[in-house]
Amino acid sequence: MDTRSLSPGRDKLRIFIAGHNGMVGSALNQQLNGVKDIQVVTATRRELDLLDQAAVHGFFTEHKFDEVYLAAAKVGGIHANKTYPAEFIYENLVVQNNIIHAAHLCDINKLLFLGSSCIYPKFSEQPIKEDALLTGALEPTNEPYAIAKIAGLTLCDAYNKQYQRDYRSVMPTNLYGPNDNFHPQNSHVIPGLIDKFDKAISAGAQSVTLWGTGNPRREFLHVSDMAAGSIHVMNLSSDAYKSALRTGCNHLNVGTGEDCKIRELAEHIATISGFSGELVFDSSQPDGTPRKLLDVSALHTSGWQHEIALDSGLKQTWDWFQAHRESLRIH
Repeated sequence: MDTRSLSPGRDKLRIFIAGHNGMVGSALNQQLNGVKDIQVVTATRRELDLLDQAAVHGFFTEHKFDEVYLAAAKVGGIHANKTYPAEFIYENLVVQNNIIHAAHLCDINKLLFLGSSCIYPKFSEQPIKEDALLTGALEPTNEPYAIAKIAGLTLCDAYNKQYQRDYRSVMPTNLYGPNDNFHPQNSHVIPGLIDKFDKAISAGAQSVTLWGTGNPRREFLHVSDMAAGSIHVMNLSSDAYKSALRTGCNHLNVGTGEDCKIRELAEHIATISGFSGELVFDSSQPDGTPRKLLDVSALHTSGWQHEIALDSGLKQTWDWFQAHRESLRIH
């Protein structure tokens, strides 16, 4: 592990994963746990309130981490973002400010901030390069969340410039996979569709109604690939990371570089689920951004590409949902 430096007197790298029970955090935890020279530290919400600045600082002071993965965030789909805009901007700003500032105060030099592709303008040129940031208006339905994430990556860059920290930022495309939020109103598109088709099959329904026209195009990355990509970026040498960044940019896109129509996605999940009824698209509901495909060539130059194809990833996620459906308590 030549890109890392252990604290004096330690034989293992001590890593804190903020948000380890979430979809991305749990995937990071799974991939980092068990590595022989790594000690992963986590804390439940009861053990550590990330909204409490003093508590976060005290926790960091006590544990003396070598690295931090900031995967904690309040997330949701269009409905959730429209319903709870205040919580989406407030909670995300507070959590990331608390963690990034505590890392600096405790002299933790390595941190990875996980953002979101919604930081880019609604009508960005496709595929979206990292330098599209702040070149146009955001998608209104998730603007509060996007502004919080923009503030997070800007905060990391500010500490890098002023205090020579090594705080890195990655902007993932739409994620899916195990431990996602399958809530019928507050979920993202893939878990939302999985829940809809599962309920339709259980009820013997002849049709499923979906939001929007089905024409917007979206890119999807399996959460295991996201975790692997994040670890790859964190493990790059400082020179390699800086070399991969586009001129004037301080973050890297993480995605597949491939997209599909929401209609095609719905048809595919319907096939996987065994639902043979009609798909009805309610065009009175918002579509969101027409297209959101990330340019991931900068990440590819650093030596990483995704491995899980959408077809197999969706089948795996459907199977995981079926195995955990009762414990999710969403029916």
